[in-house]
Amino acid sequence: MIYARIAGTGSYLPGNPVSNDDLVARGIDTSDEWIVTRSGIRSRHLAAADVGASDLARIAAERAIEAAGCEAEDIDLIIVATSTPDYIFPSTAALVQAKLGIRNGGAAFDVQAVCSGFVYALTVAEKFIRSGSHKRALVIGAEVFSRILDWSDRATCVLFGDGAGAVVLEASEQPGIRASALHADGSHHPILCVPGGVASGQVIGDPFLRMDGQAVFKFAVKVLGDVAHEVLEVAGESADSVDWLIPHQANIRIIQATAKRLGLSMDKVITTLDHHGNTSAASIPLALDEAVRSGKLRPGQRVIIEGVGGGFTWGAALIDF
Repeated sequence: MIYARIAGTGSYLPGNPVSNDDLVARGIDTSDEWIVTRSGIRSRHLAAADVGASDLARIAAERAIEAAGCEAEDIDLIIVATSTPDYIFPSTAALVQAKLGIRNGGAAFDVQAVCSGFVYALTVAEKFIRSGSHKRALVIGAEVFSRILDWSDRATCVLFGDGAGAVVLEASEQPGIRASALHADGSHHPILCVPGGVASGQVIGDPFLRMDGQAVFKFAVKVLGDVAHEVLEVAGESADSVDWLIPHQANIRIIQATAKRLGLSMDKVITTLDHHGNTSAASIPLALDEAVRSGKLRPGQRVIIEGVGGGFTWGAALIDF
């Protein structure tokens, strides 16, 4: 039987950290105490004006490919999860393919599920590999969320940042992704959205991120707890078998509440949002790579990754390393 295992991880954060105090100095009506108390975020990274999601994705991808011990030409599938693509088209994945110098004609496409995007993309890539049609996939979460923030809205602009994370997923005789679950409920879209678009060269509607923070919190805690239990049930495992929980890095209070619902100590939770904020689809692979490179997440260990985002979308995967 063919399985899919993570062979390498990589990540990239652009520029220098921008602290909460730096935002105050830029004229945002907030404070370090206000941001930390409500979110746990102390700094974030913001891409330069000439840097796109594909640029961040390329660097994260190169690091993941190196960690996997393969060559770029060995990749026959690229899936990029992003809500902030370089262009309307072509896909960011196609641009990454070109920037990596891959000319093998492998498939490349984007997935748009906002903060759940990486879980969605990884799950899709796993199906391709288990079908036998592809052998090695590059799965990336890359965002430049700073481009869709209203910097006069202190309730949202302080929460987000830019970055990219990537994994190489390859065919294996040993189980890797043990179980996954994806869900969506579009009726909740008004509580977190960018309700705008482009038509005839003009912005139609509102091009900035809008969020009902309290509604998002309540929804996120419920579905993240539910979907984590779901993948454990599918795999026939219990929470006691999990070494690490790597949740979407949005808000420390959501993370704490989710861990409590699973009966997991925060000692078993990977948190990185304090130094990169909410990077949407990039947040899980960023945290995953940091856990691997720090030595916390080691071969033979088991992890749950999970995310929830605008749509509303949510999902989780149980993974053996």
